[in-house]
Amino acid sequence: MNASALRIELKSLSLGHRPVLHPLTLAPAPRAWTAIVGPNGAGKSTLLRAIAGLLPFDGTLTMDNQDWTAWPAKERARRVAWLGQNEAASEDLTAYDVVMLGRLPHQAWLAPASAADHEAVEHAMRQTQSWDWRERALGSLSGGERQRVLLARALAVRSGVLLMDEPLAHLDPPHQSDWARIVRERVEAGAAVVSVLHELNVAMQADRLVVMDEGRIVHEGAPHDEATHEALQRVFHHRLLILQVQGRWVALNA
Repeated sequence: MNASALRIELKSLSLGHRPVLHPLTLAPAPRAWTAIVGPNGAGKSTLLRAIAGLLPFDGTLTMDNQDWTAWPAKERARRVAWLGQNEAASEDLTAYDVVMLGRLPHQAWLAPASAADHEAVEHAMRQTQSWDWRERALGSLSGGERQRVLLARALAVRSGVLLMDEPLAHLDPPHQSDWARIVRERVEAGAAVVSVLHELNVAMQADRLVVMDEGRIVHEGAPHDEATHEALQRVFHHRLLILQVQGRWVALNA
């Protein structure tokens, strides 16, 4: 799996007439998991949507040193998979068919799904432990079950870049751990993963932390770096305890 190199150089981004993001540059590293963290309203989700090419902004977005818009839409969809918040999908579709939507970038127009498509869907659903309800309608699933199906849809793309906005919504702690394991497997296979997370203890397992506040990147570094801990303390108003427990860094409410 070869991860495409994404790079955003943003001058400004406004929603309506309200400035949301200010000058920043971010180039998520291939073969690494980058977690974007910060307080509510910091601009984390907006930045991720801009990186995914879903929001207009003043600046440049490139993939493999070519302008984002120069790539055909289908090629972009093959290279970059997206899992957003509150993703919409037909409630009547079976879970299996929802995950199969992730294979559309690999299929010719109106062509039936191939054996490779079916294999990718089954593998993704087994990864997310959603295979057992593959024949159930999406609308019949609980919030956590639905989230695991939507994660499987993103995994089924088998892209080199995986962008996920609040992917742990509705997931209980064991399935949050499963998600982190899946991310690590994707990175080890060569992918670049970028996630926006509120769950700091999960984010601290990433390779890089991007700390945001008030529409700006205020720090980027490894989770174990003291400078990263200082940046987290600043943006969360020194209301954290950052400790190392059994070799892993964790952030607790002070």
